[in-house]
Amino acid sequence: MGDGGIGAFLPFILMFLVVYFFMIAPQMKRAKNEKKFNNELKRGDKVITKSGMYAKVVELNDKDNSCVLETMSGKVKFDRSAISMEMSKKLNTAPAVKK
Repeated sequence: MGDGGIGAFLPFILMFLVVYFFMIAPQMKRAKNEKKFNNELKRGDKVITKSGMYAKVVELNDKDNSCVLETMSGKVKFDRSAISMEMSKKLNTAPAVKK
């Protein structure tokens, strides 16, 4: 009865810690950065949606967390979560291409 004590639960505790530090914590950090990116969007920002559409932010609506994006074919309304943080940052930090 009590032969293992806390030692019996040690593998489960270690497994939880590994999962937390390698999976849960990075995902929480990524979600926090995505939310910060979406909140810092402003008119005129060049963005890429998660579906690969290049656009420029024309209007931001805080009430329903949407934005209007201007593309070459016109204006389209998107949810802010549809904008890719990684791709948009690469677009805005890429060196200009000389023609």
